[in-house]
Amino acid sequence: MRIEHIELRQITMRLVAPFETSFGVELDEEHIIVRVDGEGLTGWGECVASRDPFYSYETNQTAWHILRDYLIPAILSQDLASVDDASTKWARVRGHEMAKAGIESALWDWFAKARGVSLAQLLGGTRDRIAVGVSVGIQASPAALVARVENYLREGYARVKLKIAPGRDLPFVAAVRRAFPNLLLQVDANSAYTLADLATLRALDDFDLLLIEQPLSHDDIFDHHKLQRELKTPICLDESILSLADARAAIELNSCRIINIKPGRVGGFTESKRIHDFCAAHGVPVWHGGMLESGIGRAGNVALASLPNFTLPGDISASKRYYVEDLVEPEFTVDARGTMAVPTQPGIGVTVIAERLERATTRREEFK
Repeated sequence: MRIEHIELRQITMRLVAPFETSFGVELDEEHIIVRVDGEGLTGWGECVASRDPFYSYETNQTAWHILRDYLIPAILSQDLASVDDASTKWARVRGHEMAKAGIESALWDWFAKARGVSLAQLLGGTRDRIAVGVSVGIQASPAALVARVENYLREGYARVKLKIAPGRDLPFVAAVRRAFPNLLLQVDANSAYTLADLATLRALDDFDLLLIEQPLSHDDIFDHHKLQRELKTPICLDESILSLADARAAIELNSCRIINIKPGRVGGFTESKRIHDFCAAHGVPVWHGGMLESGIGRAGNVALASLPNFTLPGDISASKRYYVEDLVEPEFTVDARGTMAVPTQPGIGVTVIAERLERATTRREEFK
């Protein structure tokens, strides 16, 4: 199969409400949408790099450069038998996993459509519905946080993740736990703490949490090993896991007991599957994180999360959780049991609405 045309679009989508983490407050989300065309078929992908180099060193500017000058020239007008064929052609490019994931996800959609199967089937998914949770940003007060969580529980979410940061942690978590003693609850620090904060992190053991996500530095595995020895609550690594090699090191060092898989962070679905399979073989559960994707990226997330070792609810919320209007139809919804349907149509299983995509586009470039 041959790629005949590739299009990049940078989009800006306004969030329903400000989303605050230890990195700061986001009012809108900027991503890059990748479209590949060939053999009469179109594949869609989403690069989840953002405006600023806070979660990752990658930004929209760096991703656009790597896509335009290296990844796209490597595959345009080339005969490809599989996604692996494409990956080998850009293997010399070190890092830039979000850029790679953006175009790789479009190729997975393209190949799935060529075979007439859903992306979930092509990836090896085993579920027709997945359990999902919701991520709640830092709120102005514990009472405001409780009210926000209560609203999400009414919408059907059965698992809640709270963003925390130094000084905005224990009273907030305590208030939610008092209000909802049986709630599946976890916290995410986004690398905001150090080992000097051990007393605070130990105190989180009192709240019966599913996990504490990425408490220490984004590039650390060894100090997480030290921290996990001090805690009853499982540590989950996110930013530290950029590859299967990182996952193997973390598991062998007992730096965590759970791993969060985000395709954008690790370079795409291929590496995500490798991490998933390794963790399954070693009895380590995984769950699917989120990067405030549009429906294009969200569709891929849902497909990946249908694999068997995604045993914890993921951060794959309904479309309306983040955006007034998504880019796709049907939009993603959560039922009363806290689950979301896995698309069954060929490829990502949703239709990109051209008018909505055009309204969101701030930059566009074509390659033929």
